[in-house]
Amino acid sequence: MSVLVDDSITIYEALQYIKDGKYVMPAFQRQYVWSMEQVEKLWDSILLDYPIATFLFWHVDDDNVTWDTYFCNFLHEATFDSRKQADSLNYELSNINVALSDTAILDGQQRLTSLFLSLFGNAFIRQKHARKKNGGGIVTKLLIELNKNKLTVDEEEYNSKKYDIKFSEKVGKLSPTQFEIRNILDPKFQDETTRDKAINDAIANVPADSKEYARDILNKLYIKIFEEKLIRFTKIHDMKQDDALEMFVRFNSGGKALRKSEITMSILEAYWPSAKTEFGKLLVDSYNGFGSDFIIRCALMIYGDVVKSNISKQIANELKNNWSEFKKALKNLENVLKDMNIGVSRFASSWNVLLPIIYFIYYNPEYKKNLDGIRAYLIRAILFTYFQSGTTSKLQQMKSRINENDYEITVDMLNQMNDLRVTDGKIEDILNSEKGGRVAGEALFYLSLDWRKKHIKYEQDHLHPYERFDGNKPISVSMEDWKGWRGNRNRLANLHLLEGRSNASKSDMRLADYYNDMNDEQKSEFRKQAIIPDGLSLELEYFDDFYEKRKAILTAKIRQLLE
Repeated sequence: MSVLVDDSITIYEALQYIKDGKYVMPAFQRQYVWSMEQVEKLWDSILLDYPIATFLFWHVDDDNVTWDTYFCNFLHEATFDSRKQADSLNYELSNINVALSDTAILDGQQRLTSLFLSLFGNAFIRQKHARKKNGGGIVTKLLIELNKNKLTVDEEEYNSKKYDIKFSEKVGKLSPTQFEIRNILDPKFQDETTRDKAINDAIANVPADSKEYARDILNKLYIKIFEEKLIRFTKIHDMKQDDALEMFVRFNSGGKALRKSEITMSILEAYWPSAKTEFGKLLVDSYNGFGSDFIIRCALMIYGDVVKSNISKQIANELKNNWSEFKKALKNLENVLKDMNIGVSRFASSWNVLLPIIYFIYYNPEYKKNLDGIRAYLIRAILFTYFQSGTTSKLQQMKSRINENDYEITVDMLNQMNDLRVTDGKIEDILNSEKGGRVAGEALFYLSLDWRKKHIKYEQDHLHPYERFDGNKPISVSMEDWKGWRGNRNRLANLHLLEGRSNASKSDMRLADYYNDMNDEQKSEFRKQAIIPDGLSLELEYFDDFYEKRKAILTAKIRQLLE
């Protein structure tokens, strides 16, 4: 049973422990993300006697860590971008030496890292157009202004920062009244017999009316770092790594500090330290934009329980040990879709629909024998909006069905599932979908796979322009029919895909006029692509006949597409 001990130490003691390697961080901690402004405000809070919150520590020893438990040391330097936001930084992972280190930080990493960088480390500012790989940047110093007459903290900022504390890259042009905060570590300040002289030397150039102000600051700075026990913490003893992970998740999921995806990735890295690097190598080219959540959900689908959505040590190890096979499955998926004239990149923001296919491909080396099943599932799931709700339960349902069907996805299997069975009602719903909606756009996309060119931008277009139904109705059309036509003008049977530039030039031109401007070859190609049978009038007054006959053709094509 875990034991909780409350205690407190000084800032200097805590930072010495970090410097000596006594304090480390578990690998599931996130990267350092604070900005320079946040560091400045932290020191301002300290000098204002504000509490800087409590910390959560985990006592580690041979009884609760194993050989594969990874930790990382605190950053000794950090580079901030031109906006003074911390660049993405990876901590160096290593196996813990419990003979040296005995405390891992579960909460408070950002604050402790900021304090350590301020007093013992180095902070750089990378120039606006400099590349990250070049490393380093312009060195900065954390300064506090000792001349009260030169304070630059305005009234608007007063409530958030009272003292003039700021990082400055102008290290060669420092004002003689600016004091570098880390200089308080000089032995002359720490020795009681020399402290007064050290302070007097530091404020020698400060105007007479500000000397007392400056002396108070330096004395207070010394007290806050060396005397007051501001690092108040709870240390947990006798706790295994899995429990530490669970505590970390619970502690960080309650607020806005960490997204669930960040926590999940941190947990995965605890068991597989190079996970993020390997993910980065995979999520390029066709899979660029998918994100680490996609890989994690794939792993849960293949190796675990997709409903629980929790990465365990077992799942992490399965993914790590079978990484080559995992990558192969994703490559095979890309090739399957390519053969259908579909780019996998199309699903970068809607990848749940791909997970059952990946599961099928991963466990069935003869997946190519059932490409019809894959195609039918994919198009049905998309056009029937299968994953519109209850995503995890739907994924589990597909996983169970595939398992029961000897690791196959077949049309027969789909026909036994209510949500994926083809019915007249579902086809009618597709035909009633309107421009701008996801279903209409997807239906047009899949209906045009045979002629659509990959690198051309296509847009949804009204065959009979939408605006034409806002004008005067044809004399031969009754008011009742006209109202019906206006209701149908935005539905699938009056929509097609048109290349973007052509759509812009077509605008609200009458369909008949647009068509008659073409030569014979263009007319033939247009009717084929727009799925308009020969002999069908394109005049608006015959819209009802146009709509119903085109709807009948689309019905047949959609049914064929789904089966």
